Amino acid sequence: MSKRDMKKILVAGAVGQIGSELTMALREKFGNDNVLATGRKTKPSETLLNSGPFEFIDITKKETVEKVVKDYDIDTIYNMAAILSAVGEKNPQLCWNVNINGLYNIFDIALEHKMTRVFVPSSIAVFGHETPKENTPQETVLKPTTMYGVSKVAGELLGDYYFKIFNLDVRGLRYPGIISSETLPGGGATDYAVEIFYEAIKNKKYTCFVKEDTTLPMMYMPDCIKASIDLMDADISRLKHHCDFNLTAMSFSAGELADEIKKHIPEFECKYKPDFRQDIADSWPSSIDDSAAQKEWGWKPEYDLSAMAKDMIKVLRKRYEE
Repeated sequence: MSKRDMKKILVAGAVGQIGSELTMALREKFGNDNVLATGRKTKPSETLLNSGPFEFIDITKKETVEKVVKDYDIDTIYNMAAILSAVGEKNPQLCWNVNINGLYNIFDIALEHKMTRVFVPSSIAVFGHETPKENTPQETVLKPTTMYGVSKVAGELLGDYYFKIFNLDVRGLRYPGIISSETLPGGGATDYAVEIFYEAIKNKKYTCFVKEDTTLPMMYMPDCIKASIDLMDADISRLKHHCDFNLTAMSFSAGELADEIKKHIPEFECKYKPDFRQDIADSWPSSIDDSAAQKEWGWKPEYDLSAMAKDMIKVLRKRYEE
């Protein structure tokens, strides 16, 4: 999609882990004033606030979204607002309200205002125990065990419905665990893969909330941002799927991640004390087949475990040790 095609972008959930970095990437590509960052109540960073427009909205309250859509002449929405897996299990009603009722509002507004495109991320949380664990196929059993997963399956189906019935161009990816050097995670079952780096740098030790052999698909944030924008840029005539693209970059166990960190920080020690999030992680795949994304819009990751760990430690060392 060219700059001419995309007038104004709204990022809902712009203060979150992915949304904050996605907003900055979109501002760099389309111009600061053309990307409206929004959040519900969390104070945005100075970087986010000073680089472009920001408004508080609540996607569960349709009128708050409609107001900024009209005020800023919004033509494209990235709906990154969501309650994640671990938080969702503690408050399933809130998870459903934000992830489904809020999403329904986004779709309705996009339709009413004849928007160009809507991005709605999904997650590996759509999978469950009946799903093949290894090389999980694009088309497979979706029987999640969390409210977050249930909401994401419903979101995929709702997005496809709006595409087929109303011709609304909705697109989405099933994110794996996302690792970021910029923003702390927001309550997911893969948060350990981010926390471990911060603790390794600051304290040289970490207690992991999943078992050492827990293996999950992961992705470094630069690849996540690239994939999200590349899918929205893709020629719609090439897309056979729309809201449910499998996506991955690497798979590793918690122990393998700790070993990789030890290559850079030899004194680092990791202990394992599984909690309720272990059950969530056990319901998810260990590796993903994302050949549909590769074929339909040219997806290709740039970071593997070694490159990601090296960059994470370099960035965090600079931040905390200087």
